[in-house]
Amino acid sequence: MAISRVSSVFTSPAIRRRLPIVGAFCMLSLGFHNLQPSSSSLPRLSFGKGFSSIRMEASNNNNTVPSIVVYVTVPNQDAGKKLAASIVKEKLAACVNRVPGVESVYLWQGEIQTDSEELLIIKTRESLLSALTEHVKANHEYDVPEVIALPITGGSIPYLEWLKNSTRE
Repeated sequence: MAISRVSSVFTSPAIRRRLPIVGAFCMLSLGFHNLQPSSSSLPRLSFGKGFSSIRMEASNNNNTVPSIVVYVTVPNQDAGKKLAASIVKEKLAACVNRVPGVESVYLWQGEIQTDSEELLIIKTRESLLSALTEHVKANHEYDVPEVIALPITGGSIPYLEWLKNSTRE
């Protein structure tokens, strides 16, 4: 009986839709560099026509800068839309992805809380983290907004160049 309940959980449409998102978060958290050979003689790897990947520490490309992905949760879609637009308008990030339907379970003031939220996935320069954090604090309704940064250790050179050119110095 327990096995059929478990298998029915993974076959539910809601779970199937969320599994790719969970996989994406795991890849972002673990880092794509773990999938690349560690040889320093391979700073660029080709994964097909028109796509190249770099490891940031191996790159001498002056057209990119050390970059990060920042996670911020917000209470609803309206707050997410407003905060995302203000971040991009101020050139604190090149892009903000809004992921609705995130359920957060956390400890707050000694009590377990469960809230529906929206997750913002923000791509920006590492050097803008302090300014971005201050902007989030000033424009967020939570007392303690989540601001978590993860390094981008590699990626598409044209995308990373676009990220640099779309943000302030």
